[in-house]
Amino acid sequence: MESFYHSIGYSFPQAAALWSQIVTIYSPPKIEFIGTFLIQIVSFWLPSLCYIWLDTIAPSFSQRHKIQPAPKQPTRRDIARCFLVVIQNQILSSILHILLLSVIGRTGSGSSYRIEASLPSALEILCDILISLLMREALFYYSHRLLHMPYFYVRIHKKHHRFTAPIALAAQFAHPLEQIFANALPISLPPQLLRSHVVTFWIFLAYELFNTATVHSGYDFFHSKAKMHDLHHEKFNLNYGSIGLLDWVHGTNQLGKRRTE
Repeated sequence: MESFYHSIGYSFPQAAALWSQIVTIYSPPKIEFIGTFLIQIVSFWLPSLCYIWLDTIAPSFSQRHKIQPAPKQPTRRDIARCFLVVIQNQILSSILHILLLSVIGRTGSGSSYRIEASLPSALEILCDILISLLMREALFYYSHRLLHMPYFYVRIHKKHHRFTAPIALAAQFAHPLEQIFANALPISLPPQLLRSHVVTFWIFLAYELFNTATVHSGYDFFHSKAKMHDLHHEKFNLNYGSIGLLDWVHGTNQLGKRRTE
């Protein structure tokens, strides 16, 4: 177990040397922005496109694992529109990220996270990610419940629920305000508050993006994770959270008897 507590730098000298070189050559804002952008490509866009193409690549396998029947599936036009909205939201997020880095660059270290020549220890990564998961659950659950209040649902969140049979890209098919306050901030804010190493943030971001693509995929993979959120899109008034903890606490892990909002 002792090796588990060694820093990643000691466990993987080449990675540590490469990271040290990157930190020496590039500025903290450039490292944070480009690294975050690449993580989005690898952890959200690639899995999302793979899930969407699964129907074409492996149709029989796809049909065996699809949660909802063919009549409920989105059309090609729906998917194209979803693609455009997600691109717009990604551009919005990137612009806000650049503005944030610009402000931080004038007042602080130049990065939202800790960027230093050494890599974080495995123990630090594990602790920060576990705490971030709990903080993310609280931020997402309560913002999501707020968006299901009639006033906000009609004006903001209804757009996301147009996909009653969701696809992976629909994870970010959302009103711009929802994209910022319910999608982006609950993931980026916890590691910022913890002053996590940027590599820890990237690992956390990669997990969250892959997870949200998977739970919106419409396929019953990974121990029924997609089924829980798929049911939320179908019934509206349960399974609001990310990991299910606060749904269990508040009793929203079961279908309520009240009318959907």
